[in-house]
Amino acid sequence: MTDDLSLRASQLRQLVAYHAYRYYVLDAPEIDDAEYDILFNELKRLEADHPELITPDSPTQRAGAPPAEGFVKVTHPEPMLSLGNAVSPEELAAWRDRFLRLLPEGQQIWYVAEPKIDGLTVVLHYETGLFTLGATRGDGYVGEDITANLRTVRTLPLRIPVSKSGPPPPTRLVVRGEAYMSKAEFARFQAEQESAAGKRYVNPRNTAAGALRNLDPAITASRPLDLWAYQIVALEGGLTLTGQWDALNYLADLGFPVELNNSRHFDDFDALSAYCESWGATRDELPYEADGLVVKVDDFALQERLGFVGKDPRWAVAYKYPSAEALTRLLDIVVEVGRTGVLTPRAVLEPVYVGGVTISSATLHNADYVDERDIRIGDTVVVRRAGEVIPQILRPVAELRTGDERAWSMPEVCPVCGEAVVRYPGEVAYYCENSHCPAQLVRRIEFFVSRGAMDIAGFGSKQAELFVQQGLVRDVADIYELPKHRETLLGLEGFAEKKVDNLLEAIEASKAQPATRVLTGLGIHFVGGTVAELLLEHFRSFAELAASDEASMSQIEGIGPRIAGSVAAWFGQPDNGEIVRRLAEAGLQMALPEQAPASERPLDGKTFVITGTLPTWSREQATEVIKQAGGKVTGSVSGNTDYLLAGEKAGSKLDKAAKLGVATLSEEDLRAMLHL
Repeated sequence: MTDDLSLRASQLRQLVAYHAYRYYVLDAPEIDDAEYDILFNELKRLEADHPELITPDSPTQRAGAPPAEGFVKVTHPEPMLSLGNAVSPEELAAWRDRFLRLLPEGQQIWYVAEPKIDGLTVVLHYETGLFTLGATRGDGYVGEDITANLRTVRTLPLRIPVSKSGPPPPTRLVVRGEAYMSKAEFARFQAEQESAAGKRYVNPRNTAAGALRNLDPAITASRPLDLWAYQIVALEGGLTLTGQWDALNYLADLGFPVELNNSRHFDDFDALSAYCESWGATRDELPYEADGLVVKVDDFALQERLGFVGKDPRWAVAYKYPSAEALTRLLDIVVEVGRTGVLTPRAVLEPVYVGGVTISSATLHNADYVDERDIRIGDTVVVRRAGEVIPQILRPVAELRTGDERAWSMPEVCPVCGEAVVRYPGEVAYYCENSHCPAQLVRRIEFFVSRGAMDIAGFGSKQAELFVQQGLVRDVADIYELPKHRETLLGLEGFAEKKVDNLLEAIEASKAQPATRVLTGLGIHFVGGTVAELLLEHFRSFAELAASDEASMSQIEGIGPRIAGSVAAWFGQPDNGEIVRRLAEAGLQMALPEQAPASERPLDGKTFVITGTLPTWSREQATEVIKQAGGKVTGSVSGNTDYLLAGEKAGSKLDKAAKLGVATLSEEDLRAMLHL
């Protein structure tokens, strides 16, 4: 019996690892989420019942280590050195000419160009295919042991190869890679953190680095980190590799995530130079941050012969692009009040041209950010467009200070309403707790009508500020009273008849948004879209949720005491209860639709993907319709997709569905199928 259980655990580990690789690394799943969950949960139960079967490479152990007291130092098998830079075709040619002088005349040179990903360098050790050690780059010679944290990175193979078709693992393998957070995951994570805790992060690179250097692997596991592998540092008992291009493909064959889509192989230097020059214009389209290309001589024997100059290898160079940074003067620091009462400092700048736009203000994140960098009013500061979009101040230039600069501190009272400001132990944020603060009201209205909540077209921050100022909106329920004030709206500057009618139509249309959107839009502290779904999927209606208590909410998986306490406190306030009553009276969806019996679910077991713009449904509404009929909605088309629900501008998913023979439906087809 023990042998049978051990064999089954081994089979499950291999299956789960393989399908995770297909999903996360190749973006080509062979099974749907439900089937994957069945395999994963079986392995989890088996290991829970028989702990002796747990192995270090088990997928269940990705976040299984206790918090560390500190990081152990690790000496790298080879120095993890930096690269020299080239910032123009001329400098790239000068790099080439320098190393050619050390080689025989007429020597044929092949080159590899790879994206220079902006993340945290990591060094990964494998023994007979098993991941045994992971470290930071550190000073290039000695790094820190972050093995437990790296195990949580979903694209890092815990055992290689990840599939039976892969080559056998080498006896020993050390790989250099870059841990990073994609732009999309960073944006999603940032939005969730800001919604839940009023917390903002600086950029994907710093967020990824901070997560991996956290002493608690459980916190690292909650961050959406990924990995690119790009260099073999040590190899014993594997294939004989002649150059970097072979190494990249070998790593990919073993199951490592390798950025081959944007890497190129050249036998002609002029073609390489042209690629480097042109690639900078398209790098913003990448799903991750990259500040250049790394160019390498694609011959390990030549690399050995060329060696190093100082700490820089002669055989490699970083082709960097101009940074979207500039110097300007910090004129003032003002404080803005958000919808949850969080006070955020914002820099008022002397206008400066950065990365194609003129910037006159920038985020300063929080008081600690200002204090830690000793940023003062009057400083000359380095401004950067973070992610090429959001302006931020990186640091002051202390050498240019005149003595007239002034230190800044968070005000003791709210700059809008004058009420006392508070800061809770363990939090970086300062709060204005006056629920009637006008600034908070504007932000709450703005959030309620935003795309992530009620999605009311034509209703943004300017309209929110104006309607609050005019006394037309005093809480979110007043939005649905605006049709009664049509004549007043027509009297406002810039509100022509068509604009007013469009706005009122959008307000009316928002009443069809599902109850989860309504709950999200209320802006309850710690309640974003995901938490709203968890709460309403359990309680089904606002009435049941309002009647519940902290204890019952805390029983829901994913809802902790802090969230439960916040929700219970919000519903416990009479003013909020009145808002909920008025929203229901206005005709908003305050409950999820009743779940039909399994026999009445025509889409039971069917998997859908939605793409394009549908005629009348939003994507969220279509998803809810499919779920209520027993179906499931996933994000990517695969062989397990039953239907593609397509609207206008369907894009590449339509082509992929056609190639895989997946049936395509219009909104009208789906309505007919469901007799709607």
